Amino acid sequence: MAVQASVATTEDEVLARSVGWLRDNNPDMSAYRTLTPGQRWILIASIAALGAGLVFNALAAIVAVNLLVTALYVAAFGYKFHLARTALSRPASVTVSDEEALALSAADLPSYTVLVAAYHEESVIADTIQAINALDYPRDRMEVLLLLEEDDWATIAAARAARPPAYMRIITIPAAEPRTKPKACNYGVAFARGELITIYDAEDRPEPLQLRRAAAAFRRMHWSVACLQAKLSYHNPNQNLITRLFTAEYLAWFSVLLPALAERGGPVPLGGTSMHIRREVLEAVGCWDPYNVTEDADLGLRLQRMGYKTAVLDSTTYEEANSDFVNWVKQRSRWYKGYLQTWLVHMRQPLTLRKQLGTEGFMAFALTIGATPLIAFLNPIFWVLTILWFGTKASFIPP
Repeated sequence: MAVQASVATTEDEVLARSVGWLRDNNPDMSAYRTLTPGQRWILIASIAALGAGLVFNALAAIVAVNLLVTALYVAAFGYKFHLARTALSRPASVTVSDEEALALSAADLPSYTVLVAAYHEESVIADTIQAINALDYPRDRMEVLLLLEEDDWATIAAARAARPPAYMRIITIPAAEPRTKPKACNYGVAFARGELITIYDAEDRPEPLQLRRAAAAFRRMHWSVACLQAKLSYHNPNQNLITRLFTAEYLAWFSVLLPALAERGGPVPLGGTSMHIRREVLEAVGCWDPYNVTEDADLGLRLQRMGYKTAVLDSTTYEEANSDFVNWVKQRSRWYKGYLQTWLVHMRQPLTLRKQLGTEGFMAFALTIGATPLIAFLNPIFWVLTILWFGTKASFIPP
């Protein structure tokens, strides 16, 4: 957000721009207000039409809804099958060998800013500093900004006690709503000096050559490729069933579906970490939306809408998979909420969106960002109906 920060001379101005720049300058792409009046009326009219159908001809209404839902399932499955075929026939990850990455001298490497937003991470922040310090990149071309909330005294104290090296700086984020990771990252960009910017979470363990690989990849790619998403995986896959399922899901997403989306030119929903982006482009699109709970997916879509491309970098960052069922449900619910939020925000002007993304890109957006939370909501209904049918042969189901 250097465009904003360059004219921001006080902490209050930096904070105000971190919170409100996108909302004030491009409100149609901000989740500050999720539903527009027009969208609200469409939702009300749809519910009213369904209610009227159930009153006047319940069977016809239910059959019509079932047909629409079935069509959604088939389309979403078919599109993911299409992406899987694309990934198998044309692997699209950007690969940079160790030799190519290490061949770049310090003079050939761009300056890099690493943002680490942490909140209540006092137990792991020392490990975070150690993991980031293991990155192989010239220290005079690299800076790390530890973005810590000013009232999170425990994490601040733990970070200082870890004695981070000189190229790491602690930036305290003023306590203000919304208390979100994207707001913290926006605030951090105001202090960043790097030509390239990436984000890591507190528990991340990036592959040591990842910054060098990204820098080398940017050197040989077209200027329109503004972002590289590294692959994510987990270092605790064998802990229990949930962590094994999470690992399998991430493998399918980051090694198959996401590279295929990038290959097909569709909008790539970024991961919340290990995405490497040209700073000038990040500023041009307004940085992250502090009101969107999946700010990463939203940023990937805004990049695509404004003419930039994202590629998948063949380098892995390891995280800790959620091993608790209740926490898994909370995390997944937040992801679904954010996907739905992103879909509603960008569908405010569907004709403009289709023009910017193209027909295939528009369909990809609908069937990845839009369909994912909707199918997750519908699944339990059909599971219950299936259990009822096999368990009770309930008479209302066959019609």
